Formats: sequence, structure tokens, C-alpha cells
Amino acid sequence: MWQETELSKMVDGGVPFPMLSDAGGKIGELYGVYNGAVDVRGRFLIDPSGVIQAMEVLTPPVGRNPDELIRQIKAYQHQQATGEVMPSGWQPGDPTLKPTDDLTGHVWEVWKP
Repeated sequence: MWQETELSKMVDGGVPFPMLSDAGGKIGELYGVYNGAVDVRGRFLIDPSGVIQAMEVLTPPVGRNPDELIRQIKAYQHQQATGEVMPSGWQPGDPTLKPTDDLTGHVWEVWKP
């Protein structure tokens, strides 16, 4: 419902990724975001292997950011395709980092946000 009534008006064409509605709260219970009466606002990015790559849980008074959701999805897709990693604030088209042992503890030297 959020996609049809809200996101489609905030994001041109709506979010172009599958979204799940949990009307009965069963999935919310599994993920710890269902309090027995109302789901809190949870979003989980699950990769094609079924691994949760990212999650965000917010209570209803704080809104979610669809641009950040899409940015994260694109970053995870890029990482899976290339093996590269995206530093904080990365946007599609920005430089990425190639993970190496030499990079550990030295990201600040090569990444200038």
C-alpha cells in the first residue's frame, strides 16, 4: 500500500524493486518488528541468496527516505557485480574502493567525501 499510495508519488514511477506487505504480521514477528498489534516501520534489503544486507527499523513518527533506500540497493547491486565497496555517502557514478588488506585503516587517505 505504501508503494501505491505514497512512494509512487515521491519517486518517479515508484520504487522499481519488489516490496513485501505483511498484513498478518508473521514476517514482522520473525524479524522482530511486530509488537503484537502494529508493525513498526522496518525495511530489509535481502540479496538474491536470501542474506539480509541492510535493515532499518523506525517507529511511525519518523519517516523513511526512499532516495536512501534506492541508493543502498544500487550500492549492493554494484558490489555484487564488481566486488568493489562503496564508502559513506557514495552515489552511483562516484568512485568506489577495491577492498584490499592495505586499505584497512586507510580509507580516509583515499576517500575524500
